Amino acid sequence: MRRMSDSLCARIERYYATVPLLFADAEEHGPLRLFVRKEPGTPYYGGPNHAQPTEEGSGSVTSADIDRVRARQRELGVPEAFEWLAEAAPTLRAHIEAAGLPVAERPLMALDPHHRLPAQPLPAGVTIRALTADDPALPAVLALPRLAFTKNTAAGSAGPRQLQAEAEKLIADGTVETIRPSIRAGHKRLVAALVPDGTPLAAGHYHPAGGTTEIGGVGTLPTARRQGLAAAVTAALATHARDHGVHTVFLAYAEDTVARIYARLGFRPADITLLIADQPARS
Repeated sequence: MRRMSDSLCARIERYYATVPLLFADAEEHGPLRLFVRKEPGTPYYGGPNHAQPTEEGSGSVTSADIDRVRARQRELGVPEAFEWLAEAAPTLRAHIEAAGLPVAERPLMALDPHHRLPAQPLPAGVTIRALTADDPALPAVLALPRLAFTKNTAAGSAGPRQLQAEAEKLIADGTVETIRPSIRAGHKRLVAALVPDGTPLAAGHYHPAGGTTEIGGVGTLPTARRQGLAAAVTAALATHARDHGVHTVFLAYAEDTVARIYARLGFRPADITLLIADQPARS
């Protein structure tokens, strides 16, 4: 891999190489690396091994390298997923596609470090707060993505009752207790927009590492959409990150309509593209 100066691209690349290590171990497979979860949670992915070059030459990726990582993923029972920055490993996409995995693009946007983020307007009665590990709203906030990002069109009418049912599932299967230590350690930060009874209408998260973070998982309860809640949560996440020592804030998007919302908040194209293959958490 070519060496880059401490540019925005370099900071983001370093972030992607290190933040999974807060939650996963790294297995080295020649020019590729696989992050393997230490505890239950959303599975991680394979990508460039930052200790090995991935350009043409002695460290060039081969189909056999990709096959080895995929075999290990099957053994672990996780998706045969890959994720990397296009600019950091320009030849990898062709190899991944040749292996039969479709590759999706997620352009990145970064927040201008000099841009001040004003608080966004909220519907009457709605407040925003950062959650602690013992926040009573935590189970519902963790469950919200299950309804916000579902491809099931019937879930478009999902509201507080359905959210509570999903939250109870996460309590019962131990997911909530598994995540609490990461929140206590500051590895995972959650921000939510809530109504007075504590029901979250929108939420998102970030994982800080080395003064850099990606904002992700910003979703809105289907019955609460089109009220500006996603923009308000995104702004609150960025402000919270800055207030806690983060200097570089970025995010990925899949649709131009979403990019326009981020642009209004002060995010600008980073001229960097995240590539994903069979990565459910990104898709």
